[in-house]
Amino acid sequence: MQEVSIIAGPASRDLAAKIAARLDAQLVVSELKVFPDGESKVRIGKTARNCVIVQSTYPPADTHLLQALMLAKKCADDGARDVCAVIPYLAYARQDRPFLEGESVSMALLAKLLEASGVKHLITVDVHSPLAMSYFTSISIQNVSSIPLLAEFAASMNLEKPLAVSPDAGGAQRAKAFAGILGWDAIALEKTRNRTTGEVTVRAELGVNVSGRDVVLLDDMISSGVSIVRAAEVLRKNGAKRVVAMCAHALMLGDSAQKISVAGISDVIATNSIPNKYAKVDLTEAISNALVSRFSS
Repeated sequence: MQEVSIIAGPASRDLAAKIAARLDAQLVVSELKVFPDGESKVRIGKTARNCVIVQSTYPPADTHLLQALMLAKKCADDGARDVCAVIPYLAYARQDRPFLEGESVSMALLAKLLEASGVKHLITVDVHSPLAMSYFTSISIQNVSSIPLLAEFAASMNLEKPLAVSPDAGGAQRAKAFAGILGWDAIALEKTRNRTTGEVTVRAELGVNVSGRDVVLLDDMISSGVSIVRAAEVLRKNGAKRVVAMCAHALMLGDSAQKISVAGISDVIATNSIPNKYAKVDLTEAISNALVSRFSS
């Protein structure tokens, strides 16, 4: 890794520093200037032949994404042999298909933008869907799972008769994998969402007795918190004792934290893909291992 520079984007400075320290690689901290009109300008010093840009694209997503593209383009223009983008939280992954007539597939555009900026390889964490990954036809992509790390954290929580629950059928395999590591039971709730209004409903009948059990609600991300809140409400009505939410990416937008608390969720635990108070699970080792695999092959 002596020929690799870890470039800390403005959105992920701490994570980049940890990765560089673990790999004993050069750390290059980008300089950021934001103009009065909101435009960003980034600057980096001298880099090694291989560049790794660490920049999560949480809100403001467009700003952080553009900064990542600027850093990648600069490395490519300077003649980097390999440009790898580490984007732990990959924005637009939920826009992987047109849900309503007239919509653009934003994920397809994002893949083209990364390619045009010179990125050869992308490392992300718990991308929202396999379809989102399919748009990267010219860039190799590696999706790192946070499930083992979240399970390790959950094992230390001293939960009573624990149950892993996915708030919807789409996350059933995630909950099953998580529960499998811990030797727990797992279920998936039946959720429906109105594509026009965004209204979420969860079926009240669970098909399993949760009375007196501690529950871990597991999702890839918590954004508005609506899905987690509706799931928690149903679980509490069915007698669940303690409800904890775990996810890879805690966006926690607007008043989601308040809504989650009112719903009876005692804690929110996430990875440090997004640097906030919920980031209690460190991705450094998992991402570092992915980078070693990339540059040793």
